[in-house]
Amino acid sequence: MPPRRWPGPHSTSAVAEPSATDPAADPTAGGLIAGSLAIIPIAGIPELRPGDDLAGLICQAAPWLRDGDILVVTSKAVSKVEGRLVATPIDIAGRERAREQAIAAETARVVAERGATRIVQTRHGWVMAAAGVDASNVALGELALLPLDSDASARDLRQAIGDRAGVWVAVIISDTNGRTWRRGLTDVAIGVAGMAAIADLRGQPDTSGIPLEITEIAVADELAAAGDLVKGKLSGTPAAVVRGLHPPVDDGRGAAALRRPAAEDMFALGTRDVVRTRRAATGFAARPVPPAVLQAAIEAALSATGTGDGLERGGGLQLLADPVRTQADPEIAGAQATPAGRLVGQAAAVIVPALPDQADIETVTQLGMAIAALLIQLHAEGLAASWLSPTDVADAGLDAAFREGILRQLRRGAQPHGLVVVGHQEDQIDR
Repeated sequence: MPPRRWPGPHSTSAVAEPSATDPAADPTAGGLIAGSLAIIPIAGIPELRPGDDLAGLICQAAPWLRDGDILVVTSKAVSKVEGRLVATPIDIAGRERAREQAIAAETARVVAERGATRIVQTRHGWVMAAAGVDASNVALGELALLPLDSDASARDLRQAIGDRAGVWVAVIISDTNGRTWRRGLTDVAIGVAGMAAIADLRGQPDTSGIPLEITEIAVADELAAAGDLVKGKLSGTPAAVVRGLHPPVDDGRGAAALRRPAAEDMFALGTRDVVRTRRAATGFAARPVPPAVLQAAIEAALSATGTGDGLERGGGLQLLADPVRTQADPEIAGAQATPAGRLVGQAAAVIVPALPDQADIETVTQLGMAIAALLIQLHAEGLAASWLSPTDVADAGLDAAFREGILRQLRRGAQPHGLVVVGHQEDQIDR
C-alpha cells in the first residue's frame, strides 16, 4: 500500500478568518496579544485573469483587514493580473519548446545545469530554477512569468488597498524557491512594500552581552514561508495575512535588499558549470574592475597550472599598471572597426601573457595553460574576458604608441603573446 500523501496545508480554527465578534479581531480582548502570531488564509479570491482588480478582490474577500497586517500574495496572482502570461501550444512537445524559449528570454546567466534542471539568474537579479517560468496553476496553453518589477507591484497593491479600504498593510509578493544544500521548497519574498525585508541586528548585544557581528534576519522571507503554510500549492488560495508581528520599519529598498551583492557571492557558479558556461567576451560595460581581483586571478591561474616557476624567466601573466584607454581615446579610435579593437577599447583592464626572448615549446605550452586557467578564473569571478592572439592584435590596428606603452610595462626581455582583455559583460546585472 503506497504511503499516504500529505494533502497540503489547510486552515484550522487556530487560523480561521476572524469575524467581527472573533477575539482575534481585537488584541485587547485576549486574542492576539504581544508575543502571539496568526496566519490567516484569504479564501474566496476567484481565478485571476489579466486586468483583474487584485486589490478590490482582496478587500472583498478579507473585509477584516486592519492596519499593521502583513499581506502575503503569490507572484503568480500578480503575474496573472499584470498579464505576464505566455501563450503555448497545448501538446506536450510544443509546450516544452515554448517553456525553454521563455526561460532563455528571462535568463541573464546560467548558474548551474543538470539535465533538464537549470538554475539561472533572472533579469530581475534572482537566482532560481527555470528563471521563475511556471506552468503550474495556470490555464492549459499558458505559462506564467515573474512580475516585471515585484517591488513596484507590492507598492502599487499596498497603495490600492489603502485607498480602497482605508487600512495600511505591508505587502510581500512571494515565489517558491529551492534551497542550496537542502531538499524541499519554500516560499521567499521577491517583492516587499510597507516594511523592510531585513532586520539588521548587527551591533546589538546577544543574551551574553556580546555584540552580534553578522546577524541580518531575512524577515520578509520568513513571512513569505509562513504565508505559504496556509496558502499551499493545491488549494487555489493566493493570499494570506500574517497578524501580530511588528516588522522592521520600511527602508525603501524592498526585496532588492535580499539580493546578495556580487562581491559577497561565494557560489556564483556551480563548480561543474564553470568551464561549460564560459563564453568569449563580445563587448564590455563601462565599469571598473578592482586590480586586486585581477591580480588574485593571475596568481590562481599560475598556481593551479603549476606554471609560475617555469615562466619566471621574463615570461608570465602581467597586469598592466596603466588603465586601458577608452573608446574615445584617439590612439585606438581607429581600431574600433575590428572586433579585437572594439574589445581593447572597451576593456576595463589588460593582462599581457608574455614569453621570454628564447622560448621553447614547453614554455609556450605552459603559457597557454596559464592563459586558459586565467580565463576560467576570471569567469568564476563574474568577469568577461577574451584572449586576443598575436594575429588578432596585429589585425586590430592599434597604433604604435599604444603597443609601445605595453612593451614599456613588461619585464626586461619579455615579449607579449597576445592580450587578455577583461571587463564586465555588456548589460550584465549586479549579481
